[in-house]
Order: sequence, then C-alpha cells, then structure tokens
Amino acid sequence: MKKLTLPERPHWRDHAREVGFTFADMHGAPYWDESSAYAFSLEQIETDIEDPATELHAMCRQAVDHIIASEELMDRLAIPEAHRDLVAESWHRGDPEIYGRFDLAYDGNGPAKLLEYNADTPTSLYETAAFQWQWLEDQLAAGVLVEGSDQFNGIHEALVARFAEVFAPETDLHFTAVADNPEDYATVEAMAWAAREADLGAHYCDLDKIAVSEDGQFLDDQDRVMGVLFKLYPWEDLLREDYAAHIAGSGCLFLEPAWKALLSNKGLLPVLWQMFEGHPNLLPAFFAQDIEDAITGHGAVAPAVAAAFGRAEAQLHAGHVRKPILSREGASVSIVKQGEVIEVSQNTSYADQPQILQAYTPLPRFDGFRPVIGAWIVGDTCAGLGLREDQSRITQDLSRFKPHFITG
Repeated sequence: MKKLTLPERPHWRDHAREVGFTFADMHGAPYWDESSAYAFSLEQIETDIEDPATELHAMCRQAVDHIIASEELMDRLAIPEAHRDLVAESWHRGDPEIYGRFDLAYDGNGPAKLLEYNADTPTSLYETAAFQWQWLEDQLAAGVLVEGSDQFNGIHEALVARFAEVFAPETDLHFTAVADNPEDYATVEAMAWAAREADLGAHYCDLDKIAVSEDGQFLDDQDRVMGVLFKLYPWEDLLREDYAAHIAGSGCLFLEPAWKALLSNKGLLPVLWQMFEGHPNLLPAFFAQDIEDAITGHGAVAPAVAAAFGRAEAQLHAGHVRKPILSREGASVSIVKQGEVIEVSQNTSYADQPQILQAYTPLPRFDGFRPVIGAWIVGDTCAGLGLREDQSRITQDLSRFKPHFITG
C-alpha cells in the first residue's frame, strides 16, 4: 500500500459538473482529491480486504440472530421497545439486504481491523462506484497509470445483479432521501441507476413528501402506492418518529430492512468481540457501562465480561476509542492513549448516547493524512473499496475521498 502523487486530469471538475457530482468541492475545500492516489497489490486487496470483509459480513449476520434472541442486547443497543417486533420480523421473514460499507484500519501489512459497519445508510456510493472508475479509465488512457493497472471496483455491476436477484423484472421501486442534500441524492441516484439497469422501475420522492393513505399505505408525491422503498434515512431515527407506527401495516418492503438497525449500531462491536474474541479483523470492544469503572481505576468490571476484559485490559489501557452507539461521521468520538485524551471530535451531537469502548489502532499516516478503507458489501460479498483520508485521527464528514488502483 503506497500513496503516490499523480497529475490530475485537466478537466475533471468540468466532468464532475456534467454528471452532477456537485459536492466534489465542499465549503471551499476539495472533497474529491485526485492529486494523489493509493496503490495496492492484488494480494493486499484479495487477502487483506476483500475476503475478510466478506467474512465479517457473515459474522455480522450471525450477530443479528444473537441480538434478536436477547432482550438485554436489544436494550443495550437502544432499540425502541415498541418496534422490536418490527426488527425481529424483518429478520425472520428474510427481508433482503442490498448494501453496506465496513470502515477498516489498514496499513498494507497484517490484517485490516474493523472500526465500524455502516450497514444501513452508507454514502459516498457514487464517487466510489462511478467517478472513481472513470478516473481509472482516464488515467489509463492518458498513460498516467501503466497498462494492466486495475481497481477493486465491481460495485455498480454487483448492485445491478443484486437488484435482479431480489426483484422480478419491471417491479416498481421507490427511492427517498432528505431533500436538498446533494451527497445523499447522489447515493440514492446511484442505487436507482443500478435498479433501472436491472430492468426495474425507479421513482424518486423527497422524504418529507411521503404520505400515508387512509388504509395505511405509504404514498409518493404523485399518490402512487409504494410497495418497495429504498430510504437513505437511518433506522435509529425512523424508529423514534411517528411514521414508525405505520411501517408494520403498510405492506411496504423497506431497503435496507429494519434488522440492519442492529448492524449500523456501534453496540455491534462488543457483541462481535463477545462472539468471536480474538478474530484477526476485530478489536477488543466492550459496552462502556461494563468496564468504565475498571478502565478509570475507580471500581470493578462487570462480572459477565471480567474474563474477556482481563485478556484485553493491557491493550485497552494502552489506547481506546470511546464511541456513542448511534454516532455518525465521527461525532462525539474521543481517543484516549495511556490515560490521556489525544483527540476528540468537535461535533458533540451524540454525546448523550450510551457508549462503547474499542481498543485503539492508529490509522496509518501517508504524507500527513490518515486513510480509512471503505470496503463495500453488496448482498453478502465484498464488491469494491473507496478511501477517505483526513489529517485528524477521526474520519469526519468532510474527509477527502482518494482514488485507488491495483498496480499492474
């Protein structure tokens, strides 16, 4: 894994405007940044990222089964009691999943480490699946990349195949997101594009224009009944809003399904460690309330995790990350090393959430920036990757997207 300075395509901003990639620059700073790129060997991609991500996803599905069977874990993940049946029934019915994105720490050597699973509403799909691929083709054509260079990026093709696998031809799907958010719309449109290529109908409606009919069905802004709805809106918010009471009786299939609320929750991390302790792609993780007193030297660890904590205690004291269970974009995250806080997010919007502690593994540094790997899952298989980097140890919403290639 290397970071290489490369010439930018002369007209890439014109191309970005032509295809609607309007957030390539945000707040006066680049979001898409192709002044350099990350290079991987094929072995690094296949052995260290692709296969482990696919395995992690299978482990996560086992974790769903485990969590649904436990009211205690449903409590710990703060799943509203009124909607636990909705979550459980979506799992037991086998409601289909489409996609997700693991965020991994990886430096080119040794196993990648799972930081979190964006299993419900991952964004950056368009730039990963399409704009990044165009960058590869343009740089190959320009001779910037040597012939034979490739990219781990079959995401669009995998999405088309996944939609075709799940739905009969000409099935109508609806897509929704919060209005006037270009980044969210780009992700929704990338999904709808794949659905259309799978010979499905794809209709967009702003989230705030969705209505409920007298008989409890969801309607779009043209009063069409929505039978399948892809929503780029997180379950943790949806389950706390009035609309949630209408979901079970609406007859509408939601994408992602309600059971994904269990995987997009940071409470997944201690559950995975409990189930697969010592797995090479996992970091020790615990619910904060179980080890808070012990880690600060003010009390004992909860008896149920005492043995596991003892095996991970030295690693946690060396460094750990405190994460709210429902945090997004690094908000309310802090990093503690040798008892000292070395970095804390300025966004504290999730500070009142229950928290977990995860052993700290530093992101590698390249030219002053720290990249995090986004390994995309489509269906049950890893289908591609994107990278974002930041000078901060905490990847945030404005962290830069960097293209990658596999050396030829």
